[in-house]
Amino acid sequence: MPVNPDSLAHDITQASSRRIAHLDMDAFYASVELLRYPQLKGLPVVIGGGRRPVDEALQAGHSERPLHKIPVAEFPQLKDYTGRGVITTATYAARQFGVGSAMGLMKAAKLCPQAILLPVDFAEIRRYSKAFKAIILDIAPQMEDRGVDEVYIDFTDVPGGQRNGGRVLARLIQKTIFQHTGLTCSVGVAPNKLLAKMASEFNKPNGIAIVTEADLEPMIWPLACRKINGIGPKADEKLQRLGIQTIGELAQQSVDWLIDHFGQKTGAWMFEAARGIDHRPVVLESEPMSISRETTFERDLHAVRDKLELGAIFTRLCEQVAQDLQRKGYQCKTIGIKLRYDDFKSVTRDQTLAAPTGDAATIRKVAGQCLKRVQLQRPLRLLGVRTTSLFPLDGAQTLTMKAALAHGFKPHGASALIANEPQLF
Repeated sequence: MPVNPDSLAHDITQASSRRIAHLDMDAFYASVELLRYPQLKGLPVVIGGGRRPVDEALQAGHSERPLHKIPVAEFPQLKDYTGRGVITTATYAARQFGVGSAMGLMKAAKLCPQAILLPVDFAEIRRYSKAFKAIILDIAPQMEDRGVDEVYIDFTDVPGGQRNGGRVLARLIQKTIFQHTGLTCSVGVAPNKLLAKMASEFNKPNGIAIVTEADLEPMIWPLACRKINGIGPKADEKLQRLGIQTIGELAQQSVDWLIDHFGQKTGAWMFEAARGIDHRPVVLESEPMSISRETTFERDLHAVRDKLELGAIFTRLCEQVAQDLQRKGYQCKTIGIKLRYDDFKSVTRDQTLAAPTGDAATIRKVAGQCLKRVQLQRPLRLLGVRTTSLFPLDGAQTLTMKAALAHGFKPHGASALIANEPQLF
């Protein structure tokens, strides 16, 4: 069924003055490290693996030597890495070799053995994340925080937000972030969040892309369906089996056809997404959906042979999750686990409580109960603890009291009820 671009332009511009920006920091983790080690600029650098002690190792015997004076030859290289770590991010010079986020470091070493390997400095990452977001809020206060290195910004009513389709304001934000932090970012500006996120990838790094309703057919439709945020590998594979490669080809399909093949919710969403339609607002304050901790082991661990080591790791993860909940002001009602076996297959289990908790011992016991529902014969390479159904502390305390009264016991009794449960590890 042919699609009329003029009618689609009308659909995505019912509020024609709406200008939404997606700002994405360029190779954020790697860029923060290059501020510390400017001598590595232009070189393939991979961030991942261990924690911070690399600085101390590099300065061994040269404690007075500034970090920026350390010779490039003294930095650890990817070819020498042994372990189970994965890449957090990589510089653009490293990406040219096919190295990318979430790739195993050992696999990356085969593609780019000469790459410099540096660990993640989470404290420094959080500091720069807060810094660039504070700059944005000072210029354009309608901002949605989407993680450590990306945000959505509503330009619509900001002075200058409409000039050149939003380019003037995007450039101002870009320049101000660079002047105050030394970091670059890429910005896409469009009528909505869906198109803005796609646009922010067009001119990386340090680029700006403007998308208007007239750009839908020439700029968006030729792209692969995977470029739509929300179409993952499985959906894309199915679309390709159905003969659909591009967003334009997806836009040619009727809503009924898409619903027949992908279900009511996904099919209806695909119908609108392919046509550049997205009515989601910029959310100024968002509640976290979950709080979790996980770790990949340096070697495979077995539930029987390595019971003590696994037990200590499991307890530490639960304590860290409890601390994260407390720091962020939440309690949880659902507690779960995640395991990844030596064959890379993953499994999750969870359990919902009658009342919210933030108690580490309770989280440990309930997570332990979840372990009873999984097979533990195979060695494990990853273990994680996850909490969902989160409530702010005030609301959680109210729910706890209601549950306590309903069950005839005090809220703190939850830990006591499971205190004597046997532990797998």
